[in-house]
Amino acid sequence: MTAIAPLTLKGAQRLRDELEHLKTVKRPAVIAAIAEARAHGDLKENAEYHAAREQQGFIEGRIQELEFVLSHCQLIDVASLNAGTRVVFGATVELADCDSGDEVTYQIVGDLESDIKRGLISISSPLSRALIGKHEGDTVTILAPAGDRDYDIIAVRYDG
Repeated sequence: MTAIAPLTLKGAQRLRDELEHLKTVKRPAVIAAIAEARAHGDLKENAEYHAAREQQGFIEGRIQELEFVLSHCQLIDVASLNAGTRVVFGATVELADCDSGDEVTYQIVGDLESDIKRGLISISSPLSRALIGKHEGDTVTILAPAGDRDYDIIAVRYDG
């Protein structure tokens, strides 16, 4: 049995948008590509046909995954959380590297909505696990492959 995945409202909306795009744009496009490739004749040696069928498999698999996740997730409205300065799921945390002074900002989100380029880190990541339960002003040590890193928690906020 699969555990219920937590998702922020924004993350769930992004997944719904992706699902809609797959169903209304990508799926019809790949069906049209398969039909066109079939029209070219012999399917055994038709690379376009096989590529389109493979693409269709990926699209259908992703649609199934998104439908399952969206029907089995726990939606969390981050804006309504009242955790104060404590770090919990959905928190946006500003960190300062104790050695270099570099500052970074991350939001702790569900596994499926994480995107490091956008500053969204998974609840199951080592950084998130180290931050959960800590408070603004605390120092946390992250066990990284290149060595331990210490960060000061500058601010904790709960944006929608």
